Amino acid sequence: MADGQAAISAFNAYCFQAGQTAAQARDNMQALVGTPLPFELTFWDATLEAAPTDAPYGVERRCEVSWHGNQPQAAIDALRVQMNTPPVFGQPTAMPATHSAQPGTALIEARELLQGRVAVVHVGTRGGANAVTTFMAVDRLPVAMAPGDS
Repeated sequence: MADGQAAISAFNAYCFQAGQTAAQARDNMQALVGTPLPFELTFWDATLEAAPTDAPYGVERRCEVSWHGNQPQAAIDALRVQMNTPPVFGQPTAMPATHSAQPGTALIEARELLQGRVAVVHVGTRGGANAVTTFMAVDRLPVAMAPGDS
């Protein structure tokens, strides 16, 4: 499986699942796409274990995969299918003040989840012309960080 395909498949299979530690998320993804992971994984869930000291303000859970290559449209297409597969991944809502499009953003969208939480999905690219990396990320914010809160 090519790096991009593996990253997209792993993201869609496990990044939307709550209740995983970082080790469990990595193990689940490795079972799906092989070891070592053919992409970079950033994962934490502060409701289950300590978040990194550099975790962005207001994010209680993050899952991001990134890989070498310029494939944001393939990532968006697969993400759209996943988010619309029952159970549908939340409803579109206003973007929280904590998140905004950055250079290279191809898609950024906020979704209202159960229990007043908000998720922000983000797809884009980083790097220069000779070293483009595509990323897919989903951040979950607690009720207190819902749109309009600061």
